[in-house]
Amino acid sequence: MSTKSFFTKSLITLTIISASYTAFANTSLTIYTSQPNEDIQQTVSAFNEVHPDIEVKWVRDGTTKLMARYQAEQAAGAKSPDLLLIADSMTMESLVQQDMLHAYQSPNADSFSKELYSADGYYYGTKLITTGIGYNTQAPEQPQSWSDLTKDNYKNLTVMPSPLYSGAAVIHMATLTDHPDLGWDYYEQLNTNGVAAQGGNGGVLTAIASGSKAYGVIVDYMVMREKPKVLQSSSYSQLKGQYGN
Repeated sequence: MSTKSFFTKSLITLTIISASYTAFANTSLTIYTSQPNEDIQQTVSAFNEVHPDIEVKWVRDGTTKLMARYQAEQAAGAKSPDLLLIADSMTMESLVQQDMLHAYQSPNADSFSKELYSADGYYYGTKLITTGIGYNTQAPEQPQSWSDLTKDNYKNLTVMPSPLYSGAAVIHMATLTDHPDLGWDYYEQLNTNGVAAQGGNGGVLTAIASGSKAYGVIVDYMVMREKPKVLQSSSYSQLKGQYGN
């Protein structure tokens, strides 16, 4: 069972908050996002090229933390964000069930696969991200499957993002625990083998690039982006990864 045939994907989704739909008539928008700072700033800059009269403010954190903040603000009657740009459709579906999203029928929807957005217009996918195993090139092994991370020679050498912070980690966990060859037993084995769950994917990248951990469960694009920098920097070791395609 190799990582080439066994991987997980999550969907970065954009939605309009129900209570704030009128914000599009205003001169400012507030976005809650789990995107990396660089990505959300690029998105905002591209938007402002078309709409220079609208000020865009954004708050960046892990999906789970953003949802906790949003739910607390709703309970307190505080001002909500106008848009959410977060890592998984599962969270969006939960918000739909709570009647917390506004449906918007995009005129561009027909240009995309129907699997990438809500049929009722509650959210739209903006990109797919794949989760795999990244590893430092000084690592003693080159992992070929998810089960490798439970072996004795990987003990205390692996880091992964926490589902309590990362939406992509939630999707990854849901996929693996639903797999008949893995299930919850797999996560128990990871725990026994000293796999550390901490923060988001950025922390995983730092750990494996610096060499403090040899292996990391991580979204693919972070390793792909970092690799050219790694090759030019003496402060980081080279990175490689095993991903599905």
